[in-house]
Amino acid sequence: MKSARAKKSPRVKALPYESAISGKRAILEMGKTLEAIGASGFGCYEEFDKAEVIAPFKWRDRQVTIPASAQGYAAMWLRRHPYSARMRITKTDYERRALEKGKIVVYSMLRDWIKGQVTAIETGMLSFEAAFLPYIIPSGETVLERIEHDNV
Repeated sequence: MKSARAKKSPRVKALPYESAISGKRAILEMGKTLEAIGASGFGCYEEFDKAEVIAPFKWRDRQVTIPASAQGYAAMWLRRHPYSARMRITKTDYERRALEKGKIVVYSMLRDWIKGQVTAIETGMLSFEAAFLPYIIPSGETVLERIEHDNV
């Protein structure tokens, strides 16, 4: 029997993708998903200085580039798991660890987002253009970048 003084420690609900350990499988699944709708090329690369993963692909005559930042997930993870001075790690190293987690998780997030968009296309809910419009590159920059640049 537990003593009356014993307190239950609050359980922190796990974040989505928190248990992800690698992005390799997610990359393979993204490629298969895009190939199924007729994409002729696909790849992923990281921009280390921005902590971003870029997923470019080509569909018919459309070049599409989807960026995903690991920083957003790292910030969310840090809000859920705040640093404490009692930890045996510096705050900087703790934040670096959160960013590394974000760099793994971002692949799974991209995979699931792409699967959702492709499912919407295949079921007739969206056209290809409607699903990927912000990331289509008609003239050297994505449509979203042009809209943000022009403050539309």
